[in-house]
Amino acid sequence: MSGRDPFQPYPEAYFAPMDSKHGVPARPTPRQNHLLAALPLDDYVRLMPDLEPVALPKGWTVHRAGDQEHYLYFLIAGIVSRFYMMENGASAHFAITGSEGVIGVTSFLGGESTPSQAVVLSAGYAYRLRAGLLKNEFARGGPLHHLLLRYTQALIAQTAQSAVCNRHHSLEQQLCRWILSSLDRLHSNELTMTQELIANMLGVRREGVTDAAGKLQKAGLIHYSRGHITVLDRPKLEAQVCECYVVVKREYDRLLASENTIGNADVHAIEVDDTGSISRNKSTWPSVAGFPVSIRTSTSGARERFTIDDAQARSKAALA
Repeated sequence: MSGRDPFQPYPEAYFAPMDSKHGVPARPTPRQNHLLAALPLDDYVRLMPDLEPVALPKGWTVHRAGDQEHYLYFLIAGIVSRFYMMENGASAHFAITGSEGVIGVTSFLGGESTPSQAVVLSAGYAYRLRAGLLKNEFARGGPLHHLLLRYTQALIAQTAQSAVCNRHHSLEQQLCRWILSSLDRLHSNELTMTQELIANMLGVRREGVTDAAGKLQKAGLIHYSRGHITVLDRPKLEAQVCECYVVVKREYDRLLASENTIGNADVHAIEVDDTGSISRNKSTWPSVAGFPVSIRTSTSGARERFTIDDAQARSKAALA
């Protein structure tokens, strides 16, 4: 990676950028996170200078159990799994997060840390905000405060439904749910994941995953080979999955309806020309780092141009 690339990996890990085939945008921007995309422009511009771009290499631990969470990570690509690790080394995941949400909720809930861990399952990108700055935003009240609380409620629903699913539904149904939930956040029909990793996430034996995946493959729903899962017939896979998948998706859509959260590709359809022109009636916005941006409103057709310097000036004026 060149020194000019803002998405440098952490010292602990090395990261190779993914191509568009796997859903990682060529030019990541904060507005590709659905919560940031839902903010009014003035709130977004005020936050923008404090949003730090970071790479999320596969396998990187965002936070460990008991770690104080110093940042809130707004994901724009990739998948992060939240899971618990037992004393005997066994583990089980209870929630996954993609561009619909954030990692680091204790940074604004007040608990500062959590006994769970968060690990990157599929490489991507994020923008992070320091916890101290986030607390200042919460003191303001307003849209970000409102959005994060509603997102947290949706996350709690996902956690609770995962517990119910793990207790009452077959491993085959759980695997269907896990595959669909992951692919929704990757906006793809392919998933790279070993059977051992899937077994660790679901808290089951590897042999159980082998058997369940074999049944799905025999039914013509997926193709699985050497850690690559390809969905061949999504409608039939959705018919096979338990109700937990739909319950969680509906809850996210209900709580964050205007953000059009999970599994809706149009949220990520970025239309930017060489000058950075984009329609305002989309849920995405152009990057304003280093080049002029033209924003076309959907009502009057008037155009507003600004650069990163203009954005920082607005931010300072808002804080004055």
